[in-house]
Amino acid sequence: MGFLRCLQLLLLFLSLRLQKLSAQSLPNASSSSSPLDALLQDYSFRAFVRPRTGILYEASTVPSNLTGIKLAAMRLRSGSFRRRGVTPFKEFSIPSGVIVKPYVTRLVLVYQNLANFSHLYYPLSGYDYVAPVLGLLAYDAKNLSAVNLPQLDLRVSNDPIRIDFSDLERIPQGSSAKCVRFDSKGEASFSESIQPGNTCETEHQGHFSVVVKSVASAPSPAPPGDRKEKKKKSSESNSKTWIIVGSVVGGLILLGLLLFLVLRCRNYKKQEKLREMERAGETGEALRMTQVGETRAPTATTTRTQPMLETEYAA
Repeated sequence: MGFLRCLQLLLLFLSLRLQKLSAQSLPNASSSSSPLDALLQDYSFRAFVRPRTGILYEASTVPSNLTGIKLAAMRLRSGSFRRRGVTPFKEFSIPSGVIVKPYVTRLVLVYQNLANFSHLYYPLSGYDYVAPVLGLLAYDAKNLSAVNLPQLDLRVSNDPIRIDFSDLERIPQGSSAKCVRFDSKGEASFSESIQPGNTCETEHQGHFSVVVKSVASAPSPAPPGDRKEKKKKSSESNSKTWIIVGSVVGGLILLGLLLFLVLRCRNYKKQEKLREMERAGETGEALRMTQVGETRAPTATTTRTQPMLETEYAA
């Protein structure tokens, strides 16, 4: 049982070590937006130091590797939110009649401005961003210290939610700007064109921006700096792969050595026990051999207990 217990501990240690190495090899930026939303939800809720209903709180801190992203949050009562809406909520104008599903007593509206990280977390092939990606998400306000909360669904019943993109970048001549919305899975849906006044409309929560089609241009040779950068990234990727492979092989070799040592220790203990038994047999008293019929049998010269008749014992 001790051997099996030791083997289980060794396998557990090895698996945890490999999982840690694999996690360290993953890139910081994920192609999926859900982990980003969960992280920004945590930092948005931290702005509620002394929360008051209906007050907009700007998040003062964001992760160091996401510097530039702007966050804000507002706690509301679901009934008041449906009757009055919120106008303005940063660039968003939320009318009355918005339904929250599933129903909660209080909710938190979270605002995101991804700034220069827009193209990283929401890449669009064939399009260029002329405005940052803005996020409007809703969460249950029951526990303001909770993390990894599921998103609530916002659905308009009358007028749509409007997003004001007044500070657009210069749109190339001949290009037409379009509104784009990303759902919780990161899938994009486009409008035909942007509304007058550089506004977009939506009936749900999500992430929104304004894009134009990329201008086709002849490919130019990559400068030496880009080649070096690509070569450097390729070598870093190869080195990470070799680190993982080497860790796996090294772990298996280490496990084999440990198993070998355990087996050797068990065999050594068995052999040592046999030697002790042999030494005990050699140092014991030698018995005289006596012929009994056709068989030789050991006999003792004396006995420890003298024979006694049963009649004598009874007397």
